Amino acid sequence: MTTDFNAELEARLIRYCKIDSQSDADSPSSPSTAIQLDMQKLLMSELKEIGAQEITLTDYGVVLATIPASEGVTAPTVGLSAHVDTAPQFNAAGVKPVVHRSYNGGDITFADAPELTLSPENAPYLGTKQGHDIITASGTTLLGADDKSGVAIIMTAARQLLANPSLPRPRLRLAFTPDEEIGRGVHPDLPRDLGADFAYTFDGGEVGNIECESFSADGAKVTIEGVSIHPGTAKDTMVNALHLAARIIMGLPHVSMTPDTTEGRDGFIMVTELNGNAATAELTFILRDFELDGLAAKSALLQSVCEAVQLGEPRAHITCEISPQYRNMRYWLEQDMTPVNLAHQAAKAIGLTPRSEPIRGGTDGSRLTELGVPCPNIFTGMQELHGPLEWISVQDMNVATQMCLKLAELAVRP
Repeated sequence: MTTDFNAELEARLIRYCKIDSQSDADSPSSPSTAIQLDMQKLLMSELKEIGAQEITLTDYGVVLATIPASEGVTAPTVGLSAHVDTAPQFNAAGVKPVVHRSYNGGDITFADAPELTLSPENAPYLGTKQGHDIITASGTTLLGADDKSGVAIIMTAARQLLANPSLPRPRLRLAFTPDEEIGRGVHPDLPRDLGADFAYTFDGGEVGNIECESFSADGAKVTIEGVSIHPGTAKDTMVNALHLAARIIMGLPHVSMTPDTTEGRDGFIMVTELNGNAATAELTFILRDFELDGLAAKSALLQSVCEAVQLGEPRAHITCEISPQYRNMRYWLEQDMTPVNLAHQAAKAIGLTPRSEPIRGGTDGSRLTELGVPCPNIFTGMQELHGPLEWISVQDMNVATQMCLKLAELAVRP
């Protein structure tokens, strides 16, 4: 039985990363961008080629497939999930993956951006990967290992299982989702359509990390209507919506409540977009906290700042709408730790020391767990996400594939 999947994983990741599949938070469609379907159509073709069953594309853009259980096996149905979209925060068109073979431990430079350097100095985990094959982009785009590494890992494990029917496994349901990066990866119908007793997302970072606690998350839209008039006659009449937007941003704590000033279990408020002009403006925020009362306090703070700016300028009209996104998976997983315990057993069985630390973000597993499918998150090895320094070790992906296969094996044991 093959246990070294490096060549396959490398080829899959490069193939997938070359496909532009960014999601778009401003689009109301599902999936939010048609280009994500380019990835989905490729995966459906590849799933058919390796012999998967029940391959479907849902009307909300998820590819589902089944790997049947080993003969005679009675066990819970286990889901395996990864997302096909890449983050909208940075350019993802024209990705040119570069393999840095047998990494020597020094600085990595980028062909299309000579001013960039990826170094163990600013990425300490990289310093532990000497001898590994490191994949980056060329410097002007993100790589897309988030989460095409997870897609490559699940597809490689699926091919291995289907090529070796004697390998013990439960019924496995695969789900490749769109729009995870904009918080819309889990459609309300997905738990039913997936049909899994529990599941795992492969969307994590360092080898050994098994994530069972995430942020709880809300989004906020602040809309500002000013008073527009020709600037030549604006005295005592104009109300500049952009000035009010700046007041709202500056009215929030900047030393203790932004992503760049927080760590560990601290939450934050982050402005992610400012669009508009002197007449009207719109601010987009994300709010994060590990506890619901902390998240509620951040919502109340943002609303109070908007109210104060409104009171200071009654001629304007300011609204603040808070929308729930996902909740800390811990609230449900702590009631049934079966999938978490199984993941720890699998990690130990392949020689790892598992770690479960809170993730300063969220995954499709956060929402799946909330909707009744317990779903911890498993490492893939991806690092420096959502920007031009993104990288991943092929050998780390290999370990994650071994982890996926071991999870399938242990799931059939009583």
